[in-house]
Order: sequence, then structure tokens, then C-alpha cells
Amino acid sequence: MAKAGNPTLLNEIYTELYITEGGTGELNEEHEVRQIEAASRKADRAETSIRQEELFQLPAGRQEPIRTVMTKGVAGIGKTVLTHKFTLDWAEGKANQNIHFTFPFTFRELNVLKEEKFSLVELVHHFFPETKEAGICSFEDFQVLFIFDGLDESRLPLDFHKTQILNDPRKSTSVGDLLTNLIRGNLLPSARLWITTRPAAANQIPAECVDMVTEVRGFNDPQKEEYFRKRFRDEEQASRIISHIKRSRSLHIMCHIPVFCWITATVLEDLLKSREGGELPKSLTEMYIHFLVVQAKVKKVKYDGGAETDPHWSPESRKMMKSLGKLAFEQLQKGNLIFYESDLTECGIDIRAASVYSGVFTQIFREERGLYQDKVFCFIHLSVQEFLAALHVHRKFITSGLNLMEEQKKKSMILKLKQSSPVQFYQSAVNAALQSPNGHLDLFLRFLLGLSLQTNQSLLRGLLTQTGSSSQTNQETVQFIKKKISEDLPAEKSINLFHCLNELNDGSLVEEIQQVLRSGRLSTDKLSPAQWSALVFILLSSEKDLEEFDLQKYSCSEEALLRLLPVIKVSNKALLRNCNLSERSCSALSSILSSQSSRIRVLDLSYNNLQDSGVKLLSAGLESPHCKLETLRLVYCRLSEISCKSLSSALKKNPSNLTELDLSWNQNLQDSGVLDLCGFLESPDCRLQTLRLRNCSLSEISFKSLSSALKKNPSNLTELDLSENENLQYSGVLGLCGFLESPDCRLQTLRLMNCRLSEISCKSLSSALKKNPSNLTELDLSWNKNIQDSGVFDLCGFLESPDCRLQNLRSDSMFQLCSVQYDEKVVLTLNCRHDVLLHADYLHAEGCFLLLSFSQGKARQVYLYSTFHVQRQFKVLYIKH
Repeated sequence: MAKAGNPTLLNEIYTELYITEGGTGELNEEHEVRQIEAASRKADRAETSIRQEELFQLPAGRQEPIRTVMTKGVAGIGKTVLTHKFTLDWAEGKANQNIHFTFPFTFRELNVLKEEKFSLVELVHHFFPETKEAGICSFEDFQVLFIFDGLDESRLPLDFHKTQILNDPRKSTSVGDLLTNLIRGNLLPSARLWITTRPAAANQIPAECVDMVTEVRGFNDPQKEEYFRKRFRDEEQASRIISHIKRSRSLHIMCHIPVFCWITATVLEDLLKSREGGELPKSLTEMYIHFLVVQAKVKKVKYDGGAETDPHWSPESRKMMKSLGKLAFEQLQKGNLIFYESDLTECGIDIRAASVYSGVFTQIFREERGLYQDKVFCFIHLSVQEFLAALHVHRKFITSGLNLMEEQKKKSMILKLKQSSPVQFYQSAVNAALQSPNGHLDLFLRFLLGLSLQTNQSLLRGLLTQTGSSSQTNQETVQFIKKKISEDLPAEKSINLFHCLNELNDGSLVEEIQQVLRSGRLSTDKLSPAQWSALVFILLSSEKDLEEFDLQKYSCSEEALLRLLPVIKVSNKALLRNCNLSERSCSALSSILSSQSSRIRVLDLSYNNLQDSGVKLLSAGLESPHCKLETLRLVYCRLSEISCKSLSSALKKNPSNLTELDLSWNQNLQDSGVLDLCGFLESPDCRLQTLRLRNCSLSEISFKSLSSALKKNPSNLTELDLSENENLQYSGVLGLCGFLESPDCRLQTLRLMNCRLSEISCKSLSSALKKNPSNLTELDLSWNKNIQDSGVFDLCGFLESPDCRLQNLRSDSMFQLCSVQYDEKVVLTLNCRHDVLLHADYLHAEGCFLLLSFSQGKARQVYLYSTFHVQRQFKVLYIKH
């Protein structure tokens, strides 16, 4: 954004935005600062990024064309600039040259046509008269892109259930019905549509009408730096600004929003000129106060002909700020971001006065004109509106004692209440923000509390004729907030209260925990509720990416898990092994897995007594379409066939993400449990790559069912561990071989340790592997005492195959239990291969010598576990060596 009167070419200042692909068009009513804070904790690698010129290009593996793209993003994140850059690149021939016409519309302009009727062709002619002049009255033969910017600002009735179907682009109807039919695909189905919106309005368009959802995340960290280095050509100055922003977590988070980067740059540019080497703003409130002062200085110099050293605030500009503050507060309560003449009239502002304000304070409040010169007004960003609203509430209280936060309550009561004290005033604001269900007063509260500081009030000297609050009031407010933090608040509300403490320059609670963390003496048993909240705030505010969360670092307890759930929610890996968790934890984790904002990809709950009831609760989260879990480990969780049934049912409903499942050491799964699991495995959407069922008391019935399921969907599984299931028997192995010899089988690792395999089993296994030898790289047949020589010789037939790619053979006790002839045969066979890791244990003396020779030959590595514990073998090995 360039200063008024000083236009800058878009190509010169445009900084690439971080856009992610995926997500849904579901409603998100959370305050947008909360959404930005959540986005700041998401690792870039966890998302699929996309460039603006690729929006309508088919991703790999997708067959259906993309007709409609919805792009979400919070206010000021850069959606409109993105559409401008897309259109500019197209017009300059740089991208998307397969599109013949691009027609950009804004809902602000379309709103004023609410009562009018148009055909699609007439609407295009009205906005783009060049098409009418060129005689273009039909678009069926062209590739057309319609851009509709700002769905959240729409005041058109978009009814996708009752609107009459319209197929003729030359037939007139209301603009709302016209857009509904265009989005539905009834009108001009060959056209492409791009709709931008804030998240809270995304659900106005039915999901079936949107082919792809993208989200503008604003600037990631490298893009923030790029923006400031483009804005400040002086390298030293740019580096100082970037370092300062990184030191203040709240400023750094807000700089995800391009408009906030512009506000920050505007302020810091002025301060670096006027106070060389001085302190720079550290809090949001201080930053916005300076921004307001900069705009007052611009007005004084540019419009009033004054000098920069003159007082900034005149009676006229004070009156303007008073009116704008009232407008900001009243429209904030209604949830309005753009204002029409009727909205201004309700606030007692004359439209001519509003035009003057927008002409003077161009970087705070602006006027836009629609198609018929209808005036539309807005603040440059929601945060500016919230700051001015807080300033209005603060000024009203210190000048008249009127508490606008309590005003609505007073109006509904017969008795007139006494005026609030300063402490009551700030406490009522805190309570109001906590009662707001979606955090809509979060940022407003930060600003209001920040304005209570004398240091901030002194910066507004001239605008505020009186000051209020005292250090005693501030201290009481701090204690009140700490008391609220100690209550059982939702994480988002608690985190905002910590931001409020930062605005009040109080970091004592956070510093307590940071000192304990630095000392390495964290005892979670002694933490108070407020200290738990401080720990969550510290972990979430850390600049380190929350790639892995290990509960054992803090406390192996259910209380610790429940307290630290907000941290788990934003982690990629949640390692919760052996932490004394029960079904209560499963319920909480299920809620996280089904959350739209959950980032968990790996969940390890092994060695917790979850039981069937816990897994049933967990399964409710696993079946959610929002669950993107890739790895689930439930080793030794005392699960039975009932758990398997719940788990399988959930995974069948959401099968495409899980790639690793470990149910080892659950000895009560039984055959019926595995049968249920097979329903998931044979699903064509199942993408499982690793399955571990070690020591689950499976019989040959389970193996047959498993093999049958895997044969139906064989191409994804690469690791299968069925070790220590001693009831496998020959018929079970025979069933498994049917899967192994399938040409679509891609298995790379097979573990059958201690499965009581016989020489017949080994023969069948070797035969199957010889038919499909090229994928297996690791084979574990350890501790199978009945294989005998004949079985081993059959195995060597597989090892000798020219297509055999085995790299790791675990043989262990097989060398002890078979004859010397076997040792020699295996070693000679392996000596033909240069890339095998051989794990051996309890060798015969001759086997030791042969393996030693082998290790000096072509083998990559040989492990000889416990070989030298037998004295006779040691002597033979020593003599022969």
C-alpha cells in the first residue's frame, strides 16, 4: 500500500503471499487475530503451498477440471491485492494465457445493484463497457474467468435452495439470483470462478459448488523480511526493524498480515527519522497510537499547512477522531466492516463529513465509489477499527465516567447504577471479552488495557484532554487478570489474557515459568492453574516449530495431558507413551483429532491402559473428515476384539490418511478383531504402508483373513510385522504366501520372528518370495526352532535369485539350531551378495569362521551377537583366524 499522492507500481512493491491449498469452506467465527495466531504456529511443511498463477491448474493425480476456487483469508491478509496481481500478470501476458477474458467484480460494487435486474451479458457490459463497444454479446465460445472479491461484504440474497434455475445468459433476473446460477454452474458452465472471502462467510457457498479451497496465510517469515527490505532500502535500517519485530512476539505474529506490516513500516519509518537511536514500540497499543499520531502529523502538514514540530491535534481533528471512534465502536458491536450511508446516519455522522474525514485521514478511514457513484466507507483494517473503538470507550470513561461496556445492561435495568470506578471499568471489559463466544473482543480488550498506561496516554497528549487510571489501578487489573487465568478457561481466552498482561507491561507470571524451565527443575506436581496456563502460553509463543511434543518431558500424568492439550493440538507428533493415560484422555484427544485446525499427524499412545472404552472414544475422532492422522501406535493398551471393531469402523469411514498402524502386544484382539480390521485393509481407499500386529495371539484363521484382505489391496503395504504369534501354523503361512507372490505386492519388510515356522512353512515362503523377489529388503525369521536344514536350503533358493534385493537378514538362533552344513550353505549363498546386513547369534564354531571370512569379503556388515560367550567357539575362531 502506497501513501496517498505517491502512487507506486504494483510490480515494484508486490511481495509474494503464502497461499495454501486444501481445507474446507466451513464456517469459522473465531476472531481473526486468533486465526492468525493459530496460523503462525503451523509449520510451512505441514501445508501444501500454491502460487497464485497455479490456482486453476490441475494438481497431479486430479482428473476433474477446476471450475470454482474459493480463497479464504482474514481481513487485510492480501486477498484483494492477490486478485489484482493475478489480473495484472494475465493482462501483461505473464500467466494464464489460456483465459480470454478476466472480469474482476467486488461485492461492494454489486451490493448497490441489489434491487436492479440484469442478464449476465448486461452485467458484464455495465462494468466493462469495452465488451459492449466491441460487440461481444456471447461468451460461450471463450474461456472466461469471473473474479468475485469480498463475499463477506455481500448484502445480496444468495439462496442456493430456492433460486429459480436460469440457463440463458441473456435473460434478466436479480443480481443475487444471477450469481447463484453462475456459481451453481447453470449459467455459463464453461466459465471459471474465483471467489474471495473472510473465513466467517465461507459457508455461504455450498461445498458442492466449490472445486478447490485455498487460504491466504499472508506473509510467512521469509516474506516478512522481504517486505521490509523492499520498503527500507537502507540495509542497516531494515535489519534493525526486522530484529525488533522478531523480539516482540505479538508484533511478529501480526506481521503475517500485510496491512499490519504496512502500519508497522509507516510508524517505524517516522520514528527512525524523529528519534534517532530511541526506543521502538514493543506493544500493539503503542504501535497503533504512533500510527494515529503519524496520520495526525500528515494532516497537520499536508492539509493545514503547519510544520512537523507544531502540535498535531487541532479542535477539528479531535472532533473527527471522536466521530470515527463512535462509528468504530457502534459498528464493531454490529459486526460491520464496511458502512453505507444508512450506517453513518445511525451513528449521527453526516455523509459529507464522512467524505471529509476520508479525504483527510486517508490511511485510517477511506471512501470508495461503486458503479453508480454510491459511497462506501471502511477503516483500512479491522484492527484499526478495534483500536479506535477502544479509544472511544476509554475517552468516554475518563471524560464522563460512563462505562460503555456496561451500558447495555444499564438500559435494561430500572434502577440507575452508580458510576464505575476505574478498576470496575477494566474488570467489566475483561469479563465482557471472556463472555464473547468467539473472541470478537480479544483485540479490543488488548487495546483498551494498553490505553490505561500513563506512558501510552502521554503519547496521545492533545487528543486526550484528560488522563485516567493510575499505577494502583493497573496493578489491581493485573491481579484480576491473573485470577481469571487461574480459572479453568479455554486455552484461546487464557492466551489472550497473557497478551493483555503484555500490553500492561507485566510478564511476571511468564517469567516465573521461564526461570524454572531454564533451571531444568520443572515439577508439574507443584504448578498452580495459572502457572500451567503460563507454560501453555510459553510453549505456544515459542518461535521453535512444535514438530514433536513428548509428554514425558513434563509429566507422565493425565492432568498434564489435559492441561497441555492446546500445545498437543498444534504439534505434528504427539508422543504420549507410558503416561498413565485412561479413557478420559482419549475423549480429549478425540476432540482434537476431529478439530478443523488439528495438526497432529503422529499419535503414540502405547503402554497406556486405554482399554476398549478409551479406543471407542478415540475412534469418534479418527472417523472425522478433519482427522489427518498418518501414524497411530497403540502398543500394549489392553485392547480386545471390541477395540478392533471400533477402530476398523472409524478407519473405514476415513481411510485415506493413515499410513502406519501398530497394535502389537494386545493379546486379546483374537481372530474376530482381526476380521474387523480386514474390512479397513481391503478398502480401495486404504493407504496403509506399515502394519504391526506383534504378539497379538493370532491364529491361522487371522492370517488367512489378513492375507485375503491384503491381496485385494496389495500395492501400498511395505512393512508387515507378525512376529511372536506362535499359533501361525502352516495353513496360516500358506495364506500369507498368496499375498507375497501377488505381482502387485510391494512389501519391503517382513518380520516373522518366533512364529514356530517349520521347514514346510519355509518352503512355501521361499517359493512365494522367488515368484516376486524384487521388493523385499528385510526378512526376520529369528527364533523359529523348527525350520531345520531343508527349510533353510529352500530359503537359499530365494537368496540366490538374481532379482533378490534383500539387504537385511535376521537369522539369530537359526544358526545355533541347524547343522554346520546349513551354516556353510547360508554363508556361501550370502557371499555372492555385497549388500546384506546379517544378524547372527549363537553360531557354531565353523559358522563363526565362515562368517568372519564372509565379513572380509563383499558383505556390508555382519553382527555376531553373543558369539564369543562360548569358549570353544572362541578358541576355534582364534586359531582359524
